[in-house]
Amino acid sequence: MEQDAITGVFFDLSTNVKLRVEGNDRLRFLNGQITADISKATASNAIEACLLDGKGRMSAHVFIFGSGDSFFIDADSGLKEALQARLERYVIADDVQIEDVSDQLSIFHVMAQTAPAVPAVKWMLSARRFGQAGWDIWIDGSERDKILAQLSASFSFCDADCLEIFRIERGIPRWGKELTSEIIPVEAGLDERCIDYEKGCYLGQEVISRMKMSGQRNKKLCGLASANEASLSAGMRLFEISKTDKDVGWITSASRSRKLNREVALGFVKRGFNAPGTNLEARPPGNLGSGSVRVEVVDLPFAQLN
Repeated sequence: MEQDAITGVFFDLSTNVKLRVEGNDRLRFLNGQITADISKATASNAIEACLLDGKGRMSAHVFIFGSGDSFFIDADSGLKEALQARLERYVIADDVQIEDVSDQLSIFHVMAQTAPAVPAVKWMLSARRFGQAGWDIWIDGSERDKILAQLSASFSFCDADCLEIFRIERGIPRWGKELTSEIIPVEAGLDERCIDYEKGCYLGQEVISRMKMSGQRNKKLCGLASANEASLSAGMRLFEISKTDKDVGWITSASRSRKLNREVALGFVKRGFNAPGTNLEARPPGNLGSGSVRVEVVDLPFAQLN
């Protein structure tokens, strides 16, 4: 579902881990590691991609762009230690160098139809981070506070708490919550955004190709809306409402949406129970029924709920 465009908002992504990849074999190497086509990562366009293990499960979720003789990668801060190690594990006889530049650079993301006028920018990139086109602004870390103040004069700043609600409303999965080493990107709805089925081979591709051919996935990232205004929380298990009382999934993120005036959540629901309109029961871990909340499976991104 295409989301309604939102403009005039910006986010500070400066805590993201940031890597520079250099060397004569950088393009070939990265193309063998990511699910997207690295040739589309340019100095004006960032691509979204996943890194997988041999079983097709996620090792990382990243954004990448290319500039000069380097590629730059950014990812959630939760991958600070793991991302560089994951990439370097597969640098065998390649002319590839990977450097952590997290402390040297800062990133802002602006949701606007046209590129914002910002001084002292190193790179201004088109990037689709929240279901619509926006702009990544890369700057020297020393310029962060100054650029934050300048952007705040023209755009509304969405802090970390605001960003969490915003991404849940728009059905955007996040590393460490919806995206973990147990999840295949197709299950998280990342196939259209992150996977190029026409590119060359990459680690985990065989599993992804089989899933595309079969059209089957064991579980699916879904929107969940509380049916009685009771609050939801990450970690709650989802159960079929029947005599079988079957465990059919779990909640990964939850929030009160002021925009929708509802308690909403993201979660994975097993095949056969994830059709929109399906009613399930959410329970705290280990809970046998008390404190349960009736939820409805809804399409993502969340439409205006009544």
